[in-house]
Amino acid sequence: MPDMPAVSLTERRKNETRLDIARTAAALFVADGLRATRAEDIARAAGVAPRTFYRYFPTKEESVAPLFAAGAQQWAEAVRGAPPELSVPDALRHAVREALGAEADGAVESLEWVRSLLRMSVESAALRAVWADACHASEQTLLAVLGERAGAAHSLDLRLAAAVASAAVRVGVETWAEDSSGSDGPAALAERCLAALGAFPWP
Repeated sequence: MPDMPAVSLTERRKNETRLDIARTAAALFVADGLRATRAEDIARAAGVAPRTFYRYFPTKEESVAPLFAAGAQQWAEAVRGAPPELSVPDALRHAVREALGAEADGAVESLEWVRSLLRMSVESAALRAVWADACHASEQTLLAVLGERAGAAHSLDLRLAAAVASAAVRVGVETWAEDSSGSDGPAALAERCLAALGAFPWP
């Protein structure tokens, strides 16, 4: 597995600022509503100047992108961390439990933000677009991970596998977000979606 490039102190601080703004934005969206919340309100609550906000995010909806990205990328990275002896389907299921399970580090808070934002996205095309971008980025990460596991280039089969697996997990998370009963958690629903793929020809 190739070494991950080191992240500079400046980049870490930028990432922390982005995440602080994202959490502030999500909290305001939940408290005051998406429509009533302005980018300037988010900037003030986050303790940054409006010009700083716009340096990081072009719109108020995109300010929550780090929250979507964190969850979406976490499960793809969990596939990378799955034991190498596992088959692709088993590695995907393992990653779902690791990233979306109730006992996963930081998962509960992150997933509750995602749940609230996904519910808001029903009435916001802009917010749905931010979620779609995060899912696409996660799919590209998964494609790279599957390529590493298979020791192969990004073939049609690998691209299809990454897209199908990503869609299965996305549907599981979205279904969980829509469900008010709380009968099944996101990990269980995502596993059910993966299991429903049956005899899909994984690489």
